[in-house]
Amino acid sequence: MDKQLILPYCDLYAACLRDESRTVGHADSVSFPRSEDEVRQILHALHEAGTPVTVQGARTGLAAAAVPRGGHVMTTGGMDRVTGLRQENGRFYLTVQPGVVLLNLRKMIAKREFDTAGWSEASLTALEAFRTAPAHFFPTDPTETTAAIGGMTACNASGARSFRYGPVRPHITALRCVLADGQTVALRRGQHFAQGLHFSLPTAEGGTVEGDLPSYTMPRTKNASGYYVAPDMDLLDLFIGSDGTLGVLTELELALSPLPRISWGATVFLPDEEAACRYAEAVRSQVKCAAAIEYFDPGALDILRQRKAQGDVFATLPDLTVAGDGAAVFTELHCDHRKEAMAALATLGTLAEQCGGCADRSWVARTETENETLRHFRHAVPESVNSLIDQRKQAYPTITKKGSDMSVPDGRLLEVTDMYRRTLAEEGFQYASWGHIGNNHIHVNILPRDMDEHARAKELFRRWAAVVTQMGGAVSAEHGVGKLKAPFLTIMYGEAHIRQMRQLKRLFDPKMQLGRGNLFAVEDEA
Repeated sequence: MDKQLILPYCDLYAACLRDESRTVGHADSVSFPRSEDEVRQILHALHEAGTPVTVQGARTGLAAAAVPRGGHVMTTGGMDRVTGLRQENGRFYLTVQPGVVLLNLRKMIAKREFDTAGWSEASLTALEAFRTAPAHFFPTDPTETTAAIGGMTACNASGARSFRYGPVRPHITALRCVLADGQTVALRRGQHFAQGLHFSLPTAEGGTVEGDLPSYTMPRTKNASGYYVAPDMDLLDLFIGSDGTLGVLTELELALSPLPRISWGATVFLPDEEAACRYAEAVRSQVKCAAAIEYFDPGALDILRQRKAQGDVFATLPDLTVAGDGAAVFTELHCDHRKEAMAALATLGTLAEQCGGCADRSWVARTETENETLRHFRHAVPESVNSLIDQRKQAYPTITKKGSDMSVPDGRLLEVTDMYRRTLAEEGFQYASWGHIGNNHIHVNILPRDMDEHARAKELFRRWAAVVTQMGGAVSAEHGVGKLKAPFLTIMYGEAHIRQMRQLKRLFDPKMQLGRGNLFAVEDEA
């Protein structure tokens, strides 16, 4: 290597040992590549010894995928440039490095201003067209806007607007990825397909990765559980959601979407969870311009009341006395015309009344300021829960919240919500639930008071994973599997299919170096 790219670990790099899951790992060395060539050099140097490599972006993940279990940590945050733009059939496509942060990307797209150093003439021409075209945006919206695009791709991130726009997968149209031995694969959507469950993928260096895909059938619901596989699939999709286990992403092309002319929001308060579920199902079927349908259970609203009473940044939260002891559902509307938006609001009011709510006590946001207030309300829930757990860490340093990420197919929402509520009551846990009820995907967060409850919560999640699997659901809907949910993946797919997944990984990573502990238990990787 031309320069020292691999550095011995020391306490200066302590942040590289953890992510937002509050899990802490250990490492022997670190690197901070700034180009694909440097990634290739680092991996080539580590390959001979079979050194484990954990890839990190912004470390905002909740499944500990970025937490190292020894070996080397590669942090790609320095690969943070937008490197090009193209236009095709009226659509625009941005090429970015994996360390580009979502919040920064949104600002660049909104302002239509990019650092164009090194851009091709074709990209500069496309930028001129982009600046005169109607406004665009990148639809994927995880709660944590400091997430990096590479990490979002690695776990197939979603967010509230996935109800309308889906996860990040359909918005990725090309990528480059360096394999564990330093070889590179380049894929563009529509170019490389499996033949049934068999595939053959060329590398840029003249090699070939060939073998068979696992034979499991993915659930018909929102899903980020393990490798995406399907007969005759586009092989680009194999790398999206692979949790850093097949290669290191070095470049991604993102498809932008036209920005809706009207973006309004409405929060409706319902008497209880059952009413909220019935309302959400009605909105899903009757309000065609809904972009997000989000849920807050009584526990979540109660935590927000407490935080508002404490003051500080949460003092600006709206008054929640209107909610009573019930639940709330927020709907974001993306419309092309004001008439369409007004009709949708009227429908929301009617549905609220039919489900026992009161349209007159609903919150409606039509301006950007009003919308920002409702977004603050939505994002304040997980922030408040994390703050509460941080207080409990003073007595129990290793305690964490236990947050579920499971989804079920249409028609099973009431059933799974009842199962959550009943089993939580049986265990006597404090909890708060919120999330993407439009996708039958509710984050249930258990807030343990001590380490005994912490252990019992973990066991309850295993029971839930089995029930959700029987319903045809997914154990991870948007956060990926990482290390924390590897046992749930075995429950969902079974040992035989897990073996097939390991065999697939070995085709790309024969020494099982990348993402050690992600998807599979470490003892299974030998």
